[in-house]
Amino acid sequence: MELVRGEERVKLQAGQPAPSFDLPDADLNIVTLDEFKNHRIVVLYFYPRDDTPGCTLEALEFSELEDDFTRLQTVVLGVSLDDCMSHGAFRDKHGLCVQLLADPDGEVCQRYGVLQEKELEGRKKTGVVRSTFIIDRSGLLRHALYGVSPRGHATEVLDMVRGLGKCK
Repeated sequence: MELVRGEERVKLQAGQPAPSFDLPDADLNIVTLDEFKNHRIVVLYFYPRDDTPGCTLEALEFSELEDDFTRLQTVVLGVSLDDCMSHGAFRDKHGLCVQLLADPDGEVCQRYGVLQEKELEGRKKTGVVRSTFIIDRSGLLRHALYGVSPRGHATEVLDMVRGLGKCK
């Protein structure tokens, strides 16, 4: 286990119920996990920060595959510690289709085990480990991916979602 602010960071695993959430998006609409239950697969990805190179690449790749995810009855949600205003500016600047959710207090990030203490230039700071969770229609985690690389990740996730249909 890794330590975060003196607490153990628990990594979630496939088969566990996905932790619930209700977070505002870039337009201040509240999005809850429960609203998708029995209707859609949810790809919930956590990223460090709006408008940084890796996070922009990842969001653009997910946005480019929006039609493919929609055909698979899947919604893609991105979460970071940034606020709604930052998300709106990031979305608008890059023409993103992905719905971005704000978790400025890190509560949902904590529940998903994606916060990690990092040291940069001698200072310790808590940040988000780039991670993705695929949640089935019943609310169970089917995949829990920690420490992912942004390039090509959206395509890998799309393939995993396609694989869920083959498991039935």
